[in-house]
Amino acid sequence: PAILLMVTSFTRIIIVLSLLRQALGAQQLPPNQVLAGLAVFMTFAVMTPTWTQVNRDALQPYLQGKIDPQSAWTSALAPIRQFMAGQIDQAGNDSDVDVFTDAAHLPRATSWDQVPTTALVPAFMLSELKIAFTMGFKIFLPFLIIDLVVSTLLVSMGMMMLPPILVSLPFKLLLFVMVDGWRLITVGLLGRFMH
Repeated sequence: PAILLMVTSFTRIIIVLSLLRQALGAQQLPPNQVLAGLAVFMTFAVMTPTWTQVNRDALQPYLQGKIDPQSAWTSALAPIRQFMAGQIDQAGNDSDVDVFTDAAHLPRATSWDQVPTTALVPAFMLSELKIAFTMGFKIFLPFLIIDLVVSTLLVSMGMMMLPPILVSLPFKLLLFVMVDGWRLITVGLLGRFMH
């Protein structure tokens, strides 16, 4: 399961959702199981075309005895590699591949076919982490501004003993609900994969 998650959209989705929860300051709400469940189903939505191709080109021919295990593995790996390469390329993180090919003392690739899978998978994960943290930063900013405004107002009114989170949390939740935040986050995450 861990390897399967590393080559899918799950990493980016779960990190963005976790950063959103921290930005809201809602402690453990929504619970980890809810976030993980949402991330899994969003991953299914994103990965369905890739998995359909793997099933059609590799799994079904192998189960029907038309191809041997090595051919099935090669056929299954092709659409997964294409998905990972496409995401790295779309994000402009091609240099992440060079980090891992250089570490393995391999020549720098001039095409995606020349990149070994052992370099492509960690490069993809590194690219996903960069994208997730960039999205998380953009999500954090409006909530940080609310925290700063509330904190400044409390200090100016001499209410330094009142924790700012008690006052800012309802405003952050209200803002999030008013802008239909869950839908916007979902559309933003899924939209980045669909291009």
